[in-house]
Amino acid sequence: MVIYFANHKQTFSNKHSNKLKMKNIVKSIAIAAVAVIGFSNSTFAQATATASASANIITPITIVKTVDMNFGNVAVSAVNAGTAILAPAGTRTTGGAGGVTLPATAGTVSAASFTVSGQASYTYAITLPSSCTITDGASHNMIVNAFTSSPSATGALSTGGTQTLTVGATLNVTAGQFSAAYTNATGVPVTVNYN
Repeated sequence: MVIYFANHKQTFSNKHSNKLKMKNIVKSIAIAAVAVIGFSNSTFAQATATASASANIITPITIVKTVDMNFGNVAVSAVNAGTAILAPAGTRTTGGAGGVTLPATAGTVSAASFTVSGQASYTYAITLPSSCTITDGASHNMIVNAFTSSPSATGALSTGGTQTLTVGATLNVTAGQFSAAYTNATGVPVTVNYN
């Protein structure tokens, strides 16, 4: 009976050992298969391409004032208001209620003039102010508005990268406007930007 038990134990031991060996073989095969699949996926699941980066730096746009705006000598009626209209070409006309005349002694008359510089042959947008106030330095003022320019709205730089920009406007004069020299100390802003 002891012998039989010993043999049975040995047989059980052999069977158990074979099962363990089989399990180890199956595990090894499974690990190897996972490794192969993982390696395969990491090898074939991605692709790489390259693109170059580039930029073109252009000349900044600038604007420099060369001539100030001046309406010249303006005569005013004691009872009627009026306007003096300065064209970008530097010529004057009158308007409004008819209270303004332009004497033969014109004084200094000039549209504002600017030199715009930048990248050759580029176009640019022109932004003019809506209005400004000129004063005699005391309590007397006049409004300048309706600004116009040449070129109008959009300019085009030459092949040398420059263009002259001239600006005119309308001077609004009240009836009996105080006699004095009027000016705008802060200037009139004209802005240019590349299109």
